[in-house]
Amino acid sequence: MNAVIDLLKSHRSIRKFTEQPVDQGIVETLVEAGQSAATSSFIQACTVIQVNNTETREKLAACAGGQAYGASAPVFLVFCADMKRHQLACDMHDAQMQSGFTEQFITASLDCGLFAQNLVVAAESLGLGIVYIGGLRNNIAEVADLLELPDLVYPVFGMCLGYPDQNPEVKPRLPVNVVLKQEVYDDTGDQEHIAAYDGHVREYYRTRTGGTKDMTWSEQISGMLVKESRPHMLPFLQERGFLLK
Repeated sequence: MNAVIDLLKSHRSIRKFTEQPVDQGIVETLVEAGQSAATSSFIQACTVIQVNNTETREKLAACAGGQAYGASAPVFLVFCADMKRHQLACDMHDAQMQSGFTEQFITASLDCGLFAQNLVVAAESLGLGIVYIGGLRNNIAEVADLLELPDLVYPVFGMCLGYPDQNPEVKPRLPVNVVLKQEVYDDTGDQEHIAAYDGHVREYYRTRTGGTKDMTWSEQISGMLVKESRPHMLPFLQERGFLLK
């Protein structure tokens, strides 16, 4: 349809990178592209920490479940939802900041997602590849300590960035007629559409893994959602000044 849409639809997670370094000027340009994303009420609540120290990178990779590419990728970024600078802005005007609201947590977290996706599109337009590292939240308190994050700042996810050394297939997404609804939420027919989609996902996994993974999307999701999902997150966030109201 056009180059931008083709680029968006060709996204893959890249977990193997060449040794070619990424120029720091490119990193900074990508961050500027991220800053150009929409931001709720101009809040600009995303801070990006670039981690270069080898020892810290290895510790972060361990926190994320031992994902080695977190330590070896040419660039590693951590995206943080940041309401700390807003406290500073209030202090600059002798204003009493009302913090801890759930709405503030939502808008700051969304800012990170929007910022990061802008950055990803810009990176892929330059021939770079990325993979998000949500596994940092497995040990989020340790990550926060390693990065010396103050209250009102939390690490949402990490990101590996570099020049791809692999060419994986594009993972099939849910059918548009499951995701796009008209006027109201009507899931009539969704089960049948998902069952058909499951066949495509099973074939994708078989091809990608040489037959060692034989699973559908609904099987994967049902297996994941019968387990607890990082129950430590709520107390951590509340200790940091989020989700108090």
